Amino acid sequence: MAEATILVADDDRGIRTVVSQALSRAGYDVRTTSNAATLWNWVAEGEGDLVITDVVMPDGDGLDLLPRIKKTRPDLPVVVMSARNTLATAVKATQNGAYEYLPKPFDINELKAIVDMALSSPQRKREPSSEPAADEDAMPIVGRSAAMQEIYRLVARLTDTDLTVLISGESGTGKELVARALHDYGQRKKGPFVAINMAAVPRDLIEAELFGHEKGAFTGAVQREIGRFAQAEGGTLFLDEIGDMPIEAQTRLLRVLQQGEYTTVGGRTPMRTNVRIVAATNRNLRHLVRQGLFREDLFYRLNVVPIRMPPLRERTEDVPSLVRHFLARAESEGLPPKVFDTGALDQMKAYSWPGNVRELENLIHRLAALYSEEVITADIVRADIAMASASNMEEQRTEQDSLGTAVERHLARYFAAHDDGMPPVGIYNRIVSEVERPLITMCLTATRGNQIRAAKLLGLNRNTLRKKIRELNIPVLRGAK
Repeated sequence: MAEATILVADDDRGIRTVVSQALSRAGYDVRTTSNAATLWNWVAEGEGDLVITDVVMPDGDGLDLLPRIKKTRPDLPVVVMSARNTLATAVKATQNGAYEYLPKPFDINELKAIVDMALSSPQRKREPSSEPAADEDAMPIVGRSAAMQEIYRLVARLTDTDLTVLISGESGTGKELVARALHDYGQRKKGPFVAINMAAVPRDLIEAELFGHEKGAFTGAVQREIGRFAQAEGGTLFLDEIGDMPIEAQTRLLRVLQQGEYTTVGGRTPMRTNVRIVAATNRNLRHLVRQGLFREDLFYRLNVVPIRMPPLRERTEDVPSLVRHFLARAESEGLPPKVFDTGALDQMKAYSWPGNVRELENLIHRLAALYSEEVITADIVRADIAMASASNMEEQRTEQDSLGTAVERHLARYFAAHDDGMPPVGIYNRIVSEVERPLITMCLTATRGNQIRAAKLLGLNRNTLRKKIRELNIPVLRGAK
């Protein structure tokens, strides 16, 4: 192709020089400026084949200039670079029609590759959004580390698509925040965002929760209830902890993703669905596939766009900004203002954060509420972390020793999984059957399928046990162990 002209606008002379030298060596004609007005004049006069612009310049904002450029010359690719390394900047750049967004500092070879690609391929017809621009203060995701920059760029690229996304990462890393950002700044932002935690719903009830059920479909189904797919119609359905979904429910979910329709539990009429699926997991789904615990075909249906949320220990440089964010939130909730000195911040950056960002947030709220000192020091942080760690270990031991505590914790998650804290009616029979099935199954396994011995072990008569086996559809394999 003929020599292309690159227009570069940046207030930083050093960046202009580095970019100009690198692109000139690649055979491009490069023109540079530090002013938004000069850049606009060049574009308006028809000059340049590609624009590289910073966001902040002495006489204007590159993001504000972007819609004017795209309206005047819609085929002119614009690469936005910025030291405002936030999700808001990435989303706003994409919404306003940028070909690509690069956070500073960036790899000059990556910039060159982007320029080569933009000039050698047909341009994407991205129209500037008419929606209000993303508000940085309203953004739920905080952090400017390199790991988070990749998350921001991915989310920004997905704002004008409807692709299925699978978010992986440890508990407490912010997977639901990313799912909400995909919804709030995507094509379905005007529709509902509905979340369901698979680990919080009893196994036998997951299909009814997802797809709804008809009256009389199972014990306790005293009236018809719609499921989460119906609630999320036209919006986004967030399937949290998808790795905990039973294999039977996985089969039905796969059918929905393949055919775009489902039937309620106990129903016969197929219903079309129009939702975007965003799933999340803290487990390794590939390992579950190899173990036969997760369907391989469903995994590939969900893993269209994978996003990995880094644990906090991999982005400790974000700790100070996260601390400021949570301190501001705590103060807005009526807690006294606090300041963390350098030693306290260093102490938190050195900690491994097994509970990730959620653990950090809890720490900040706890320190703001319980300590009278206005300045939080390293000694206070160290002592509080040690105390919290000891308490968590004791709590885990208690939970392991108490079936009642485990059941209570499970039920609490189930109630919390519903927006109003109220599950569908008939919960008693559903929960009892949820406990009965594994109990009877374990007893039958222990007695090698001998129902007389199993009934005696359970303290039931044989006819009652047979009735329970039929009602709960429990397979009986005599002689198996």
